[in-house]
Amino acid sequence: MVTDEAEAVLHILDQRAEGRTPDESDWQRLFATEGYRRLQQREASLERPFEDSAFREFVLSADLLARAPALRRTLRAWTRVDPASAARRAFAYLPDAAVIRAKVYPVIKPRTNSFVFETRTDPAIFLYMDPKVTPAKLENTVTHELHHIGVASACPDEPRAALPENVKNALDWMGGFAEGRAVLAAAGSPDVHPHAASEAAERAVWDRDVAHVARDFERLEAFFVALLDGKLDERERTERGMAFVSTDDVPQGAYYTVGWTMASAIERRFGRERLVESLCDPVRFLADYNPAAADTGLPRWSDALIARIRPR
Repeated sequence: MVTDEAEAVLHILDQRAEGRTPDESDWQRLFATEGYRRLQQREASLERPFEDSAFREFVLSADLLARAPALRRTLRAWTRVDPASAARRAFAYLPDAAVIRAKVYPVIKPRTNSFVFETRTDPAIFLYMDPKVTPAKLENTVTHELHHIGVASACPDEPRAALPENVKNALDWMGGFAEGRAVLAAAGSPDVHPHAASEAAERAVWDRDVAHVARDFERLEAFFVALLDGKLDERERTERGMAFVSTDDVPQGAYYTVGWTMASAIERRFGRERLVESLCDPVRFLADYNPAAADTGLPRWSDALIARIRPR
């Protein structure tokens, strides 16, 4: 866990709280931290502006100064979380060949999102420092992201080079169900509520969306069929696909709830080993789910969809 960016920001806030003006060495200390430099690289990779001058304005804001004591307490609490413990939970849902090497960066920044970066080269997990996030919730989030990193180590980059472009597009977007698998890994079992460590409001959003899983199966199947039919250009693919990864400004859309429903059903019916075996194979994941869902009342994928994505 690399805390240098957060520590450097808090040092400047301490100076301000004492009525002193941070000098240039304080700013250069911040801008030289590993966390800040990698955060800047990530934003540049997305072609988002991330200027030192704008970050100075953020750190000098009255709002951030008021939040400084809570952020200091949060950093102390978060650093008591053991990333290795989270990794062990992630490994329980990964194949033996998976490797997890990652740095976790608690960061103080203007945008409130958390994310992974460079998962195949120099894996990093950036966590927006939110005082409402308890250590238990933090470990759940880190486990979720470490599962993604483990998947990246175990699954090949381009396993579908010989397939028609429309089939590749569909399979690539079916890879979004990795979010649901990571939710299950972070919970540790299909019998543990995925948001057991979350705030009540976030848990309520999950419960509401899980109740709409049948509707979301239909929406996702329509999206996959449109991809297989070659009806969507790149912009339309992105717009429609990304609509399944957020709900009410929470990173928790149909890829999370439907993916978790599928993974949980497979584990309950066939065992965790069978679930892990389909980790890199979205076709098998969908095909394993259908019999796992038999006699459960859960929705199923159409035979026509499965037939169109099966290798010939």
